Formats: sequence, C-alpha cells, structure tokens
Amino acid sequence: MSNEQSGAGEATPRPRTLVQMLPSYSRSPAAGKARWVASSNESWMSPSPAALAAMADSVQRSNRYPSLAGDRLVAALADTLGLSETQVAVGAGSLALLGQVLAAFAGPGDEVLYAWRSYEAYPILVTLAGARSVEVPLDAAHRHDTAAMRRAITERTTVVLLCNPNNPTGTVLAIGEVESFLAGVPGHVLVVLDEAYVEFSGSSGDTVPLLTKHPNLVILRTFSKAHALAGARAGYLLGPEDVVRAIRKVAPPFGLSAVAEAGAVAALADTDYLLGTVAAVSGEREFLHRELEALGLRVPDSGGNFLWIPENGRRAADIERACAAHGVSVRAFDGEGVRVTIGPRQASLAVLAALDEPGTARCAETRQAVPTTYPHHSTGGAS
Repeated sequence: MSNEQSGAGEATPRPRTLVQMLPSYSRSPAAGKARWVASSNESWMSPSPAALAAMADSVQRSNRYPSLAGDRLVAALADTLGLSETQVAVGAGSLALLGQVLAAFAGPGDEVLYAWRSYEAYPILVTLAGARSVEVPLDAAHRHDTAAMRRAITERTTVVLLCNPNNPTGTVLAIGEVESFLAGVPGHVLVVLDEAYVEFSGSSGDTVPLLTKHPNLVILRTFSKAHALAGARAGYLLGPEDVVRAIRKVAPPFGLSAVAEAGAVAALADTDYLLGTVAAVSGEREFLHRELEALGLRVPDSGGNFLWIPENGRRAADIERACAAHGVSVRAFDGEGVRVTIGPRQASLAVLAALDEPGTARCAETRQAVPTTYPHHSTGGAS
C-alpha cells in the first residue's frame, strides 16, 4: 500500500484545545524512592480489618457487576447520617464526584470560584468542564478569604468550591464562618463543601445539618483519608434531592467497584477503628507541629492529616530535596511552601532532621525521647 493510500504523512489526531491548557497534577520526584511517603496525604496505617475482610470476600464475586449506583453504600450512609437515600450519591472517590458536579452545573461561559492555593485538581476539572476558574488568594494566615470570595461572585458564577480543611494549608473554616459565607451566596450558585479531611478536624458532624438550611449546598467526603482506603477509591456526596439527581444522571454506569463498596460499608461501621486512626494522626500531627515551630518555622494549625510549611525564607524545592535525602518524600509547591503528610514517628524525625542543622544535639535528644508505635495500628513504612 502506498503512503497516499495509507494516509502516511498526513496530520495525526489532535486532542481538543482545552487539553493543551490543562495544568499537570504534581508528584514528588522522591515518592517512588523514599522510605516514608509523606507527599500524597495517604494514611500510613492499613484499613480497618473489617474493611479488609469485606473487600477480600467481595473479590470472590468479581465476575459480577456492582450495583448501578452503589446502592449498599448509599443506604449505609443515609442511615448513618440521618438522610434520605435520595440525598446521597457515591462514586470512585470524591474527585470523581466533583467531576460529575462540574459536568452537571458548569460549562462554557460559566465561572467556578475557589480559593488559591487549594486542591490542585480543581483547575484541571474546571478546565475539563469547559468553564473558567476564578481563583481568590488565601489571606495572610493561609485561610480562605471568604469576604473576598463573596465579592468575586458574578452573574457568571455557577459553582463555588470550599475546601475545608484546605489542602494543602490545612487551615479550617469554623462552622460559623461556613454558615456566614453561605448566607451571602446567591441561591442559584451551587456551593461545594469539600471535606476530604473533615474527620481530622474534629468537626465531622457539624455541617450535615446545613443541608436543610441551604438548598444550594452539597458536601463531598471520601474514604481515602481517615478510613485509609485511598487505593480502593470510594467517596460520597450529600445534598438536596434535585442536585443529587442531576449528579447521578451524569455518572458513568457502575462507577463504584463492588470491592470498594464492600470496604467502604465495613469501614463506615467500624467507628472504633476510625477513632483510633484519627487519634494517632492527630497526636503525631501535634508533635511534628510543635517540633517544627521549635526550629523557628511558622506552621499554621492544621485540620488535616498533614502540615503546611510556608517557604519562610527557604525554597520549597530545597526543603523537598533535604527531606528526600533523609528518606521522606514531601510535596513542594514552588514559591509557596511544602506539604508534609503525617506519618509514623520515624518519618516525623526524618523531616525534623532534614530541616534542622545536621547532627545537632536537639534532634538526637528528640529521637531518643519519643515513642514509635501506636495502639492497634500498623506503622509500616508508607505514610
């Protein structure tokens, strides 16, 4: 066959123009080499034994499709949270559900408003929806500037994203601040309260009652963080029936795997294990925060399973390299700061050694004085 007949030399398929505009999701260059992975906000502890057993059992029936809309998990969440099943949608992580929200409520000509810096997937998903991102800078304390966000809402705004606790800074809007913000948002604008880390903030039950007061509110949560099911991919959305109905319409069929659903249902029921995980993470977060400040670093209080180290005169890339040299991968945001996922004590000590002068007595004393195990939880190398 000739080149003319085969089409050789002709233009190759080209992706849509917006694909060229997509920012890349970052990754620590040390993530695949480090002893402790503190760059992806994963749990260093394994999932609940009940969740592991449920997933193993589910694998035996992998020849069958899962339910169309994650019916078992929807029912379990509705029962646990005191909601109707028509107010709950589930999917392959809260990120997938956010993509559905934007597919249903944002498109060409629309604006999606969010704080910045915040979760780096936001501009990717907004661009994919064909909408325009409107980024409102955080305030000097690395928190959402809710007054500035309200002022930035225009007639083209269709969705506002509130990441609370905020990723990567860990800062938290109190329930009163969230309510005050909602009161100032026009009713036709959908507010998405992204609570991926809410269990670590101590306020996991506070926002659900807001759904009855604000029909333009939806809440996103995940099993990836506190429930330690990041690899299974399960998340959920809570909201008004009409909003949930629209989100389900744009969902791909069988979007939640049967294995993930089984693990999530079991993890949801194992509240004792969840409380133990949260207590272990919170305790280690307090230790690392205290020790970082003892080194002279200004670190904001965090409601997540991570801490934010603003550059404070030291380049984020330099901090990332220093931590990698001590066996820890962290996430650098060049020109802004570094996010460190909370891990076992050995990982915290490695971060402190990287940020301190090598071999100082203070680090050596700290290393000898702290525990390295946590009750009924594994402390494996990955964090």
